[in-house]
Amino acid sequence: MANSSRKFDKIAYKFSIMKIIKLNKNNTEEILNNSLRVLNNSGLVVFPTDTVYGLLADTTNKDAVSKLIKFKNRPPGKAISIFIADFKMLAQQVTISDLQSAIVSEILPGPFTIILPSKHLVEKSLESESGTLGVRIPDNKLMCGLVKKFGKPVTATSANLTGRAPHYSSKSFLANLSDKKKQLIDLLVDAGQLPKNKPSTVVDLTESNIKILRKGDVEFKDSKTFLSKSAKETKKIAFDVISSETKNLTKRKSKKPLVFIIEGELGVGKTVLVKGMGEFLNIKNIVSPTYVIYYEYGNFFHYDLYNVMEKAELNYLGIEKNLKPGNILCFEWGEKAGEIINLLKSKAEIIYIKMNYVNERERKIIINKQITK
Repeated sequence: MANSSRKFDKIAYKFSIMKIIKLNKNNTEEILNNSLRVLNNSGLVVFPTDTVYGLLADTTNKDAVSKLIKFKNRPPGKAISIFIADFKMLAQQVTISDLQSAIVSEILPGPFTIILPSKHLVEKSLESESGTLGVRIPDNKLMCGLVKKFGKPVTATSANLTGRAPHYSSKSFLANLSDKKKQLIDLLVDAGQLPKNKPSTVVDLTESNIKILRKGDVEFKDSKTFLSKSAKETKKIAFDVISSETKNLTKRKSKKPLVFIIEGELGVGKTVLVKGMGEFLNIKNIVSPTYVIYYEYGNFFHYDLYNVMEKAELNYLGIEKNLKPGNILCFEWGEKAGEIINLLKSKAEIIYIKMNYVNERERKIIINKQITK
């Protein structure tokens, strides 16, 4: 009898009329519970986000995703991004490297959609043809709280028909929407007029160079790639990079120290790169600090994290005292800098450098500048 009752509830729910709840400071729990009920029953929710009104559906439910695509008039094969609650959920959904994690931690939560290789836990129609997935951690407590309670991602597409402008109010959303389309929406959470923010900036991190696929209100600085065929060329690249970045700090009147986080395999030329930076500062005696973690050369600090075995070791290096205006810190084996990334990004201007082997003699050096917010 109980099973029959649940089946009846689902059938009745399926043919229900769109419910509208106005958001206020006293009914967030009611909104979360109603939204969860809709999501758990293959429904669609129009919900306020940190950019525009979004259209939410269970990303693992084929019926829900099909219903969303039908509402949007979305052409087949066009990917749809997802909302996740935190970095733990991000790692569950996409494949991400340490360097990519460092970049992503700079800008999320916030108005960015990050493109990375999917782990294929969501409906295939949400992914691109190449198997990538767009992920967002919104800078919106209610939205993140909903996803966290739901326990899995929801769709992060805007609540407009394909080809039309996004909506910043429920009035705008409902205007000129046919009855047929309205019947596809189960719940509208009305938060009134949202700020006129642009939709998220879409950033593709699947290749060496950062690609901006859509610009929102926040943008990356430039990403550059260099090729080096000798130690001499690597030093020249280092000279050019540090020269450019120190000039930028002066021009912008920044009072933050400059930090270079350098990743790459053993022997790829990380120390050579640091020596090039040192030569720009007239420091000629730089050696790899293999046994002592770091050397200090006036206002230039050279860290080598290769022998850091435990994450806790980073907390005892006294890095914070060296994060002073005018100082330059270089971290070789930046792959191990995860525990101090938040400290560095809060107190310094960060440049991420990835060094790769091209062949026995040639190296690719990728410079990813810190993101503006």
